[in-house]
Amino acid sequence: MSQPPIKQLIDDELAHLLTVKASNRPWHLPLLAALTISLPVLIGALTGALAMGIQSSLGAMVILNLPTVGSLWQRQRTLLYCALAMSSSFGLGLLAQNIPSLRLPMFALITFSLVMAGRYWRLPPPAGLFIVMAGAIALFMPIALAQIPAKVAVVAAGSIFAWLLALAYNVLLLKLLPQAEATTTTASSIGNNSAPHKTARDPALIPESLIVTGFVVLALAVALWLDLSHPYWVPMSCFIVMQGMHLRTMWIKQLHRLLGTLAGIFVAWGLLSIALPPIGVAVTIFLMMIWIETMITRHYGLAVMIITPLTIFIAEFGGGHAPGLAGQGSVAAQALMEARLLDTALGCFIALLGGVFMHSKLVKRAVAATAAKVN
Repeated sequence: MSQPPIKQLIDDELAHLLTVKASNRPWHLPLLAALTISLPVLIGALTGALAMGIQSSLGAMVILNLPTVGSLWQRQRTLLYCALAMSSSFGLGLLAQNIPSLRLPMFALITFSLVMAGRYWRLPPPAGLFIVMAGAIALFMPIALAQIPAKVAVVAAGSIFAWLLALAYNVLLLKLLPQAEATTTTASSIGNNSAPHKTARDPALIPESLIVTGFVVLALAVALWLDLSHPYWVPMSCFIVMQGMHLRTMWIKQLHRLLGTLAGIFVAWGLLSIALPPIGVAVTIFLMMIWIETMITRHYGLAVMIITPLTIFIAEFGGGHAPGLAGQGSVAAQALMEARLLDTALGCFIALLGGVFMHSKLVKRAVAATAAKVN
């Protein structure tokens, strides 16, 4: 007798949830990402400017969008586009911070642009995650208008550093590998990325991007309405869960994101309870990046479990919202994590509402009707 459909469905979903896949990613890719992102933090820690170092590392996170297919020019051009998007997002966020009435519309513009671009170019995770996060953090950084150019320059410096390291890496890689293999291989890159290329127009591109943007902006509006201490974390939690949501996406990946995000809160709690010194923060970020880039193609949930504390470290230490947090002990860490747990749960709940809405029959019919008109 065949298994009941519901039992078969549960078994299949559990298998997807618990399976850790094999990966053929070269060992040097996670190392490149970890070094690129953690070195600015280490320099900041050694010079007594940890917040500035982490802000610079935020710009360096464009290395996660580096493709390892295509010509040298194609690879570096992709990274340059991401660097420009990173600095623009951060700068626009700082500008809107000085004009509170612009916060929601500016964040909507940033989010929609990056969600649509990521879907159009079919960028895999993290896609625009850290670029959106740069704008979200900047929305609540108390920076005067006169100081904006200097702050944007710090983030841009991190992106330039990443671009130069990527250039050296790609030149070396292309010399070591036969040219044909280097330009046609489908081996995984950082984030399992590839060089962007134009694709056939997807009729669902704009509707789905609007839905994702709408719920992420709704998360920020709810956080502002509730007057939360760090409202940017609610939309970021929502974005992490909704990132990559698609009418054809399996729900299991959304479960990976949700469970990984919530588990990551407790990982961050434990790390902050250790009272890490500045150099310890740099080393921890290095180790987190190694884990994330090693697991991202093996088990997305396990990767997200560490992406969450990484984003907390960057947002809290780099945004200046928790100065000296690493030295305040477990009481401060506990208070922060309790707040972050509430923010994360709220963001995930709104994201799940977005997922239910996106997968509803009504929305599917509307998107199908749009596709029929376009075709």
